Amino acid sequence: MTPDDLPSADAPDASAPATSPSGITPDLVKLTLRRVKDPELNLNIVDLGLVYDIRVDGTNVDIDMSLTSPGCPSGPEIMKDAEDHVKTMDGVGEVMMHLVWTPMWTPDRIEPRVRAYLGF
Repeated sequence: MTPDDLPSADAPDASAPATSPSGITPDLVKLTLRRVKDPELNLNIVDLGLVYDIRVDGTNVDIDMSLTSPGCPSGPEIMKDAEDHVKTMDGVGEVMMHLVWTPMWTPDRIEPRVRAYLGF
């Protein structure tokens, strides 16, 4: 069993109104980003707490995310993988990825269920 097999605390709310006419919502984007894994840790970037904010404006999606460290060797790969996954969503136009360092990522940002699985 991996952390991805555990039930998610933040599954999209089917009753939530669509943020845009295209039906794209931050929750749907977050669900898509769960398929993006940090290749070194083999955990998805949402559970790791690397995704800080998702904004949807019409068909355009802006994502603020961080990395586990400024020198993360997998950083470019993770960012590109996240962008590529979101671009495959129906109705998505432009995807803008923003690498942010404030606040700095710490293990406290990891989803509690995954922290427990990892023994933190």
